[in-house]
Amino acid sequence: MKKSIGIFACGVMVWAGCTSSKTPKTTSFVAEPSILKVGNTAVSTSEFKYVYGKNNNNMPEAYSQKSLNEYMELYTKFRLKVKEAEDLGLDTTAAFKSELLGYKKQLAQPYLTEKSVTERLVKQAYERSLEEVKASHILIKVLPEAEPEDSLKAYNKIIELRNKILGGENFEAVARKTSEDPSAKQNGGNLGYFSALQMVFPFEDGAFNTPVGQISMPVRTRFGYHIIKVADKRKSKGEVKVAHLMVRFSAGGEVQDSIVASKKISELYSKIQSGSNWEQLVGEFSDDMNSRAKGGELPPFNSGSMIPTFEEAAFKLENINDISKPVQTPYGFHIIKLLSKKGVSTFEEAEPALKQKVAKDSRSDLSKVYFLNKLRRENRFIENPKGLEIARTQADSTLTEGVFNYSSSKKENSEVIFSMNDKKYLVKDFLQYLTTKAKKRDAISPKFYMLLLYKEYVNETLISYEENNLDLKYNDYKMLVKEYRDGILLFQLMDSKVWTKAVDDTTGLKKYYEENQANYRWDKRCDAIVCNAKDAAIIEKIKPLINQPTFEVMNEKGDKILFQSGKITFAETDKKKIDAIKNVLGRDRSYFVEITSSADASEKSLTISKDRLKSMLKYLKLLGVDSTKIITKDLGVIAKNVSKTLKSDNKFLSFRYISNNVKSLEKALNQNDALSLQVKTGKFQAGDDAAIDSFEWKNDYNEFSKNDRKYVVFIKSILEPKNKTFEEAKGQLISDYQAFLEKQWLIDLKKKYPTQVIESELNTLVKK
Repeated sequence: MKKSIGIFACGVMVWAGCTSSKTPKTTSFVAEPSILKVGNTAVSTSEFKYVYGKNNNNMPEAYSQKSLNEYMELYTKFRLKVKEAEDLGLDTTAAFKSELLGYKKQLAQPYLTEKSVTERLVKQAYERSLEEVKASHILIKVLPEAEPEDSLKAYNKIIELRNKILGGENFEAVARKTSEDPSAKQNGGNLGYFSALQMVFPFEDGAFNTPVGQISMPVRTRFGYHIIKVADKRKSKGEVKVAHLMVRFSAGGEVQDSIVASKKISELYSKIQSGSNWEQLVGEFSDDMNSRAKGGELPPFNSGSMIPTFEEAAFKLENINDISKPVQTPYGFHIIKLLSKKGVSTFEEAEPALKQKVAKDSRSDLSKVYFLNKLRRENRFIENPKGLEIARTQADSTLTEGVFNYSSSKKENSEVIFSMNDKKYLVKDFLQYLTTKAKKRDAISPKFYMLLLYKEYVNETLISYEENNLDLKYNDYKMLVKEYRDGILLFQLMDSKVWTKAVDDTTGLKKYYEENQANYRWDKRCDAIVCNAKDAAIIEKIKPLINQPTFEVMNEKGDKILFQSGKITFAETDKKKIDAIKNVLGRDRSYFVEITSSADASEKSLTISKDRLKSMLKYLKLLGVDSTKIITKDLGVIAKNVSKTLKSDNKFLSFRYISNNVKSLEKALNQNDALSLQVKTGKFQAGDDAAIDSFEWKNDYNEFSKNDRKYVVFIKSILEPKNKTFEEAKGQLISDYQAFLEKQWLIDLKKKYPTQVIESELNTLVKK
């Protein structure tokens, strides 16, 4: 409901994804002509042109008189709302400023990298994606920010292991024994095949630069030092597109669930093999809701992108429309159908996705290093060794304990530590930074920790300096920030004036409903139960049951429990039966247990007393049986005509399972054959269900065949056309009421802020 934001339904947020030029602008302060006035606020022609172009440049009718006029109408409504938000002071709140700052940080990211380096990294990633490397490794852990002596110790250790292997020791054996990668004990360091962007960049770099059969020199990653043995290199498999039919079950779940799922996928596979329609089976039986309506179709994927078992089965398929045997993954069972196969994409095809991946990959650190060095040059960064030494002398144990403090009154702390252009940063600025950034750190000296934090401080200061000047250097960044600013204001105001108001204003909503009831009507409907089965025998079996209020659950067997005289406990064997009751009731909320009493052999006519019944129910509850799911039948009635003195008061409690949900029939009959029966219930209008639409709604029971299945549809009642109740109409009603409120609000805004379009300026944008 919150997608109807007028002009910015096209999406303030969508524009962030547009490619933006990073060419700095030349600033000249010349008064710009206005194209629109809203109250006392003028909108420049260049701003309108920029926003219009973002949304219309690719439209065939772009810059026509008609298109410009229509967009100006939408844009005027948008500016009216933003003007109101500004006059209400929404742009001065702390929440607004915080949200905008977050977006500014995101929008700044494309401008805070070295574009030429990024382009080279993208090209390199593509070239490596043409190949897959099979490699093993040995890891010796060392922290990324370890002291130099600790790094050297780890380096010497990995060199020693490399020399042992080069001297003849088995790589796999050494990996199992010495590698600090936990998985090495099982896999001997074997990582299988991988390609670009599937490992941290330094590791990938080491693997791709090592010839087959050789062992790399030590490679440093954030995990530590590695040596890499390359076993094989092969061409990438390319891309595959498949559809799948999925039967879900959770790994580690109930064993019975996996058995049922296995039977079901086997039945479906047999049907596919015998020629049944793929799309029909996927539509009826697949548990993947995202792909079911599309015949199970999945997005294309490359090697290393999916669960290995699924991926292996998919790439083994050779011909279009080939079908795999059932494949198991942690999510369930799958039958896979090959839709298309192609080789590796061209660079032009792969480039957009590669750019996004490279930006998130550790190789982007290289671009940041180049960019920071560039900022140092552009902004004339000058470090003062004297200032840095003054700071270092104040590094003590409080720094590594995360509670650093300093004396702001020390004269020497006013010494410059570095400068950029004409701006000077003092020692005390850095020391203040340390009070907020220092964290408790073990196994690192205070002086070394201070150097690490100094590097962070310099980098953050360089980036912050650049961010604060982006709007002066890049016009498109400035415009994007303004779009986000206005979009946030619009969202906040729409929420209070339209969206939330429509939900909370119950009185207004009901009044709107009463005035517009004719717009909220049900067509003719039937309340029905739709059953389809694999054969007529099943239909005959379920017909007598589908219209009953309750019926016995076919797949759950009852039993007897002995309730002993003078006790409110059960024998151990009977406790197991009670546990079984608890488990059955827990598996299906529609199940109830019906308990009846019967005397033992010597007391055939005596029922249990009410007091004993209460005790029995209380004890069952103590054992964890949901008392709301217990139905007692023929209990608590004292038998008449008892002809002899009774020696025992022992009673057997007989129980059986019943259900009030016709879907339980489906569960019962599908135990051995997963496709035996499917059941749907509800109120259906014409067009809601193909089976319902295939006959005239006259008879109670309607039997027919469709798509090799036998159907019985029980019509419980015919519901004539009528107005929807307030609750039934509420979803659509709220949406309509929101549109009504927005329309009325805009009328008021136009009165409050007179608008004027400068037609002569608008006409300058028309392209004939």
